[in-house]
Amino acid sequence: MIAAEPSMAAPMATRQMLRMACGSEHLVIPIDVVREILEVGRMTPMPQTPGFVRGVMNLRGAVMPVIDLGARFGFGRSAIGRRSAIVVVEVAEVGEESGRSPQIMALLVDAVFEVLDVEAGRVEPVPSLGMVVPPQFVCGMVNVRDRYTVLLNLATTLSTAELTRLMAQA
Repeated sequence: MIAAEPSMAAPMATRQMLRMACGSEHLVIPIDVVREILEVGRMTPMPQTPGFVRGVMNLRGAVMPVIDLGARFGFGRSAIGRRSAIVVVEVAEVGEESGRSPQIMALLVDAVFEVLDVEAGRVEPVPSLGMVVPPQFVCGMVNVRDRYTVLLNLATTLSTAELTRLMAQA
């Protein structure tokens, strides 16, 4: 399991979130897990991997998988365009071996917009119906400029156990 973000119910009144797009959906993730944002560059395809793994990239000597969020959510492969970006995230592994090095993964998104201040009270529960992003990848909804935005659950989206299982099936 991956610990991606502290609970929004924690005593913190406001957290900064990165707002980005995946298809027609707008997503936010805590800025404290974002290591950097890059232009889409060269990715080396990996054989026998699920369609959401676009390949691997080398970032200053560190090789990391590139996860296409559109494909991960079942929207199909993302077309790389002018606004496409790679969001490098660093998330700590939790579980049987605490103290392990954080996992670094790259997320392919259609656009990156801004960093927002989100008050904990603005995070609403996930609705039971009408979700485009599969509910297991969502930990809440945030109203940003009269549009509901998905608070992404990186623990399930980037679960190394689940990604490994899906790669073994490919």
